[in-house]
Amino acid sequence: MTSRANVNGEHAIRPPPNHHHHHHPHPHSHYQSGGSYSSSSASFKGCCCCLFLLFSFLALLVLAVVLIIVLAVKPKKPQFDLEQVGVQYMGITASPSTTVDGGPPTPTSASLSLNIKMLFTAVNPNKVGIKYGESRFTVMYRGIPLGKGVVPGFYQPAHSVRQVETTIAVDRANLLQADAADLIKDASLNDRVELRILGEVGAKIRVLDFTSPGVQVSVDCAIVISPRKQSLTYKQCGFDGLSV
Repeated sequence: MTSRANVNGEHAIRPPPNHHHHHHPHPHSHYQSGGSYSSSSASFKGCCCCLFLLFSFLALLVLAVVLIIVLAVKPKKPQFDLEQVGVQYMGITASPSTTVDGGPPTPTSASLSLNIKMLFTAVNPNKVGIKYGESRFTVMYRGIPLGKGVVPGFYQPAHSVRQVETTIAVDRANLLQADAADLIKDASLNDRVELRILGEVGAKIRVLDFTSPGVQVSVDCAIVISPRKQSLTYKQCGFDGLSV
Protein backbone atom coordinates (compact mmCIF):
# COMPACT_ATOMS: atom_id res chain seq x y z
CA MET A 1 0.00 0.00 0.00
CA THR A 2 1.44 3.50 -1.00
CA SER A 3 0.44 7.08 -0.29
CA ARG A 4 0.77 10.01 -2.61
CA ALA A 5 0.32 13.74 -1.85
CA ASN A 6 -2.23 15.62 -3.95
CA VAL A 7 -2.30 19.32 -4.71
CA ASN A 8 -3.94 20.12 -1.39
CA GLY A 9 -1.21 18.38 0.49
CA GLU A 10 -3.40 15.50 1.43
CA HIS A 11 -2.20 12.04 1.12
CA ALA A 12 -4.33 9.65 -0.82
CA ILE A 13 -4.03 6.01 -0.12
CA ARG A 14 -3.67 3.79 -3.19
CA PRO A 15 -4.68 0.18 -2.77
CA PRO A 16 -2.08 -2.38 -3.64
CA PRO A 17 -2.25 -3.96 -7.04
CA ASN A 18 -4.45 -7.05 -7.20
CA HIS A 19 -2.38 -10.03 -8.40
CA HIS A 20 -4.47 -13.16 -9.14
CA HIS A 21 -2.58 -16.44 -8.97
CA HIS A 22 -4.22 -19.09 -11.17
CA HIS A 23 -3.38 -22.74 -10.55
CA HIS A 24 -2.65 -24.54 -13.77
CA PRO A 25 -2.77 -28.40 -13.78
CA HIS A 26 0.41 -30.18 -14.49
CA PRO A 27 0.50 -30.99 -18.18
CA HIS A 28 1.83 -34.47 -17.56
CA SER A 29 -0.76 -35.68 -14.98
CA HIS A 30 -3.20 -37.13 -17.48
CA TYR A 31 -0.41 -38.69 -19.43
CA GLN A 32 0.97 -40.42 -16.33
CA SER A 33 -2.41 -41.99 -15.37
CA GLY A 34 -2.98 -43.24 -18.92
CA GLY A 35 0.50 -44.66 -19.05
CA SER A 36 0.06 -46.64 -15.82
CA TYR A 37 -3.23 -48.14 -17.12
CA SER A 38 -1.69 -49.24 -20.40
CA SER A 39 1.30 -50.68 -18.55
CA SER A 40 -0.89 -52.82 -16.24
CA SER A 41 -2.96 -54.01 -19.20
CA ALA A 42 0.15 -55.07 -21.07
CA SER A 43 1.50 -56.95 -18.04
CA PHE A 44 -1.84 -58.79 -17.61
CA LYS A 45 -1.82 -59.85 -21.27
CA GLY A 46 1.76 -61.01 -20.91
CA CYS A 47 0.88 -63.09 -17.84
CA CYS A 48 -2.07 -64.75 -19.66
CA CYS A 49 0.18 -65.52 -22.61
CA CYS A 50 2.75 -67.14 -20.32
CA LEU A 51 0.07 -69.28 -18.64
CA PHE A 52 -1.30 -70.38 -22.00
CA LEU A 53 2.17 -71.38 -23.18
CA LEU A 54 2.79 -73.25 -19.93
CA PHE A 55 -0.44 -75.26 -20.15
CA SER A 56 0.19 -75.99 -23.82
CA PHE A 57 3.65 -77.29 -22.98
CA LEU A 58 2.29 -79.51 -20.19
CA ALA A 59 -0.41 -80.90 -22.48
CA LEU A 60 2.15 -81.71 -25.17
CA LEU A 61 4.39 -83.30 -22.56
CA VAL A 62 1.60 -85.57 -21.29
CA LEU A 63 0.68 -86.51 -24.86
CA ALA A 64 4.29 -87.35 -25.63
CA VAL A 65 4.55 -89.54 -22.52
CA VAL A 66 1.35 -91.39 -23.44
CA LEU A 67 2.57 -91.97 -26.99
CA ILE A 68 5.91 -93.27 -25.73
CA ILE A 69 4.13 -95.66 -23.36
CA VAL A 70 1.79 -96.87 -26.10
CA LEU A 71 4.67 -97.46 -28.51
CA ALA A 72 6.70 -99.23 -25.85
CA VAL A 73 3.89 -101.38 -24.46
CA LYS A 74 1.97 -102.03 -27.70
CA PRO A 75 -1.28 -102.82 -25.86
CA LYS A 76 -3.50 -105.65 -27.06
CA LYS A 77 -7.18 -106.11 -26.41
CA PRO A 78 -7.77 -108.50 -23.49
CA GLN A 79 -9.79 -111.68 -23.84
CA PHE A 80 -12.88 -112.32 -21.74
CA ASP A 81 -14.65 -115.60 -22.45
CA LEU A 82 -17.44 -117.62 -20.89
CA GLU A 83 -15.64 -120.80 -19.88
CA GLN A 84 -18.30 -122.82 -18.06
CA VAL A 85 -22.03 -122.70 -17.37
CA GLY A 86 -23.41 -124.68 -14.46
CA VAL A 87 -27.18 -125.26 -14.34
CA GLN A 88 -28.27 -125.35 -10.71
CA TYR A 89 -32.00 -125.24 -11.37
CA MET A 90 -34.45 -124.76 -14.23
CA GLY A 91 -38.23 -124.92 -13.87
CA ILE A 92 -41.09 -124.11 -16.24
CA THR A 93 -44.70 -123.62 -15.17
CA ALA A 94 -47.47 -123.30 -17.74
CA SER A 95 -50.86 -121.73 -17.21
CA PRO A 96 -54.12 -123.51 -18.23
CA SER A 97 -54.27 -123.92 -22.00
CA THR A 98 -56.98 -122.57 -24.27
CA THR A 99 -58.15 -123.67 -27.71
CA VAL A 100 -59.03 -121.35 -30.56
CA ASP A 101 -61.31 -122.53 -33.41
CA GLY A 102 -60.75 -126.17 -32.57
CA GLY A 103 -56.97 -125.85 -32.85
CA PRO A 104 -54.41 -127.40 -30.51
CA PRO A 105 -54.43 -126.12 -26.94
CA THR A 106 -51.96 -123.32 -26.32
CA PRO A 107 -50.96 -121.88 -22.95
CA THR A 108 -51.85 -118.26 -22.35
CA SER A 109 -48.67 -117.72 -20.34
CA ALA A 110 -45.73 -119.52 -18.82
CA SER A 111 -43.19 -118.72 -16.14
CA LEU A 112 -39.53 -119.64 -16.21
CA SER A 113 -37.35 -120.02 -13.12
CA LEU A 114 -33.64 -120.38 -13.63
CA ASN A 115 -30.47 -120.44 -11.57
CA ILE A 116 -27.18 -120.75 -13.43
CA LYS A 117 -23.56 -120.11 -12.47
CA MET A 118 -21.21 -118.71 -15.10
CA LEU A 119 -17.42 -118.96 -14.97
CA PHE A 120 -15.49 -116.44 -17.07
CA THR A 121 -11.82 -116.57 -18.00
CA ALA A 122 -9.93 -113.28 -18.41
CA VAL A 123 -6.62 -113.36 -20.31
CA ASN A 124 -4.24 -110.40 -20.22
CA PRO A 125 -1.60 -110.73 -22.98
CA ASN A 126 -0.07 -107.30 -22.28
CA LYS A 127 3.15 -106.28 -20.55
CA VAL A 128 1.17 -104.14 -18.10
CA GLY A 129 -1.80 -104.66 -15.82
CA ILE A 130 -5.46 -104.21 -16.75
CA LYS A 131 -8.17 -102.72 -14.61
CA TYR A 132 -11.66 -104.09 -15.23
CA GLY A 133 -14.80 -102.22 -14.33
CA GLU A 134 -18.04 -103.75 -13.11
CA SER A 135 -19.56 -105.93 -15.84
CA ARG A 136 -23.22 -106.86 -16.33
CA PHE A 137 -24.55 -109.83 -18.28
CA THR A 138 -28.12 -110.43 -19.42
CA VAL A 139 -29.79 -113.80 -20.07
CA MET A 140 -32.39 -113.66 -22.85
CA TYR A 141 -34.92 -116.06 -24.34
CA ARG A 142 -35.97 -115.22 -27.91
CA GLY A 143 -35.04 -111.57 -27.37
CA ILE A 144 -36.81 -111.29 -24.00
CA PRO A 145 -34.52 -110.39 -21.06
CA LEU A 146 -34.98 -112.80 -18.14
CA GLY A 147 -32.34 -111.78 -15.60
CA LYS A 148 -28.95 -110.19 -15.05
CA GLY A 149 -25.65 -111.13 -13.43
CA VAL A 150 -22.89 -108.85 -12.19
CA VAL A 151 -19.12 -109.41 -12.11
CA PRO A 152 -17.38 -106.94 -9.76
CA GLY A 153 -14.44 -104.95 -11.04
CA PHE A 154 -10.93 -106.31 -10.48
CA TYR A 155 -7.29 -105.73 -11.37
CA GLN A 156 -5.38 -108.27 -13.46
CA PRO A 157 -1.55 -108.30 -13.56
CA ALA A 158 0.43 -108.53 -16.78
CA HIS A 159 0.66 -111.85 -18.64
CA SER A 160 -1.85 -113.59 -16.40
CA VAL A 161 -5.05 -115.60 -16.56
CA ARG A 162 -7.81 -115.08 -14.04
CA GLN A 163 -11.21 -116.68 -13.53
CA VAL A 164 -14.26 -114.86 -12.17
CA GLU A 165 -17.80 -116.10 -11.70
CA THR A 166 -21.30 -114.80 -11.28
CA THR A 167 -24.74 -116.30 -10.68
CA ILE A 168 -27.92 -115.37 -12.52
CA ALA A 169 -31.16 -116.12 -10.70
CA VAL A 170 -34.46 -115.82 -12.57
CA ASP A 171 -37.58 -116.09 -10.42
CA ARG A 172 -40.75 -116.88 -12.38
CA ALA A 173 -40.17 -114.69 -15.43
CA ASN A 174 -43.51 -114.47 -17.26
CA LEU A 175 -43.81 -115.22 -20.97
CA LEU A 176 -47.05 -114.59 -22.82
CA GLN A 177 -48.84 -116.44 -25.61
CA ALA A 178 -46.48 -117.20 -28.52
CA ASP A 179 -43.32 -117.05 -26.42
CA ALA A 180 -44.93 -119.22 -23.74
CA ALA A 181 -45.98 -121.77 -26.38
CA ASP A 182 -42.46 -121.86 -27.80
CA LEU A 183 -40.96 -122.34 -24.34
CA ILE A 184 -43.32 -125.22 -23.50
CA LYS A 185 -42.63 -126.84 -26.86
CA ASP A 186 -38.85 -126.49 -26.51
CA ALA A 187 -38.88 -127.90 -22.99
CA SER A 188 -41.40 -130.73 -23.26
CA LEU A 189 -40.95 -131.96 -26.84
CA ASN A 190 -37.36 -131.08 -27.71
CA ASP A 191 -35.84 -131.10 -24.21
CA ARG A 192 -33.78 -128.06 -25.12
CA VAL A 193 -34.15 -124.43 -24.12
CA GLU A 194 -31.84 -122.09 -25.97
CA LEU A 195 -30.75 -118.95 -24.14
CA ARG A 196 -28.50 -116.07 -25.08
CA ILE A 197 -26.03 -114.32 -22.78
CA LEU A 198 -25.00 -110.79 -23.70
CA GLY A 199 -22.63 -108.44 -21.92
CA GLU A 200 -19.88 -105.87 -22.25
CA VAL A 201 -16.70 -105.74 -20.21
CA GLY A 202 -14.93 -102.42 -19.69
CA ALA A 203 -11.14 -102.64 -19.43
CA LYS A 204 -8.39 -100.02 -19.03
CA ILE A 205 -4.66 -100.54 -19.36
CA ARG A 206 -2.75 -99.05 -16.45
CA VAL A 207 0.93 -98.05 -16.55
CA LEU A 208 2.39 -96.46 -13.41
CA ASP A 209 -0.20 -93.78 -12.58
CA PHE A 210 -1.49 -93.42 -16.14
CA THR A 211 -4.75 -95.08 -17.21
CA SER A 212 -5.62 -95.53 -20.86
CA PRO A 213 -9.07 -94.82 -22.31
CA GLY A 214 -11.61 -97.59 -21.83
CA VAL A 215 -11.76 -100.60 -24.15
CA GLN A 216 -15.02 -102.51 -24.51
CA VAL A 217 -14.92 -106.29 -24.83
CA SER A 218 -18.22 -107.76 -25.97
CA VAL A 219 -19.44 -111.19 -24.91
CA ASP A 220 -22.17 -112.93 -26.93
CA CYS A 221 -22.89 -116.57 -26.05
CA ALA A 222 -25.58 -119.03 -27.06
CA ILE A 223 -26.27 -121.86 -24.60
CA VAL A 224 -28.72 -124.76 -24.64
CA ILE A 225 -30.05 -126.28 -21.41
CA SER A 226 -31.80 -129.61 -21.02
CA PRO A 227 -34.67 -129.20 -18.53
CA ARG A 228 -34.84 -132.96 -17.91
CA LYS A 229 -31.15 -133.43 -17.24
CA GLN A 230 -30.80 -130.02 -15.59
CA SER A 231 -27.52 -129.58 -17.42
CA LEU A 232 -25.85 -127.67 -20.24
CA THR A 233 -25.78 -129.46 -23.59
CA TYR A 234 -24.36 -126.78 -25.91
CA LYS A 235 -22.34 -123.55 -25.72
CA GLN A 236 -20.89 -121.29 -28.36
CA CYS A 237 -19.51 -117.83 -27.74
CA GLY A 238 -18.46 -114.92 -29.84
CA PHE A 239 -15.62 -112.57 -28.91
CA ASP A 240 -16.20 -109.15 -30.45
CA GLY A 241 -18.10 -110.79 -33.27
CA LEU A 242 -15.47 -113.52 -33.80
CA SER A 243 -16.15 -117.13 -32.87
CA VAL A 244 -13.88 -118.50 -30.15
